[in-house]
Amino acid sequence: MVDVSRKAEIFREATAKGKIRLKSETLKLIREEKIAKGDPLYTAKIAGVFAAKKTAELVPLCHPLPLNSVEVEAKILDKTTVWDMVKQYEKDAAGQYPNTEIENVYVVRKLKQV
Repeated sequence: MVDVSRKAEIFREATAKGKIRLKSETLKLIREEKIAKGDPLYTAKIAGVFAAKKTAELVPLCHPLPLNSVEVEAKILDKTTVWDMVKQYEKDAAGQYPNTEIENVYVVRKLKQV
């Protein structure tokens, strides 16, 4: 069994990155604010903050650590943006997503100061 009892408060910081590759037509809809479910970039920011706050509740055996701040940045860089709000535009006639990729999700940096 893993010990998930309370840890001492120390400064911790982590940075992660990821991207999703979409069709150019979908990116055009995002830029023109024509996504039926709303602005996926703004929603990604809200979802990221929510996920950070709820991590200890959602991830089994995760230590509950207090957060002082959470920053989420979502932007279009070439072909990069958000998935759930735009998947209807990515689907082909067979109901598949041949052009869509979620890739390169990784921790860029982790800092822990005692």
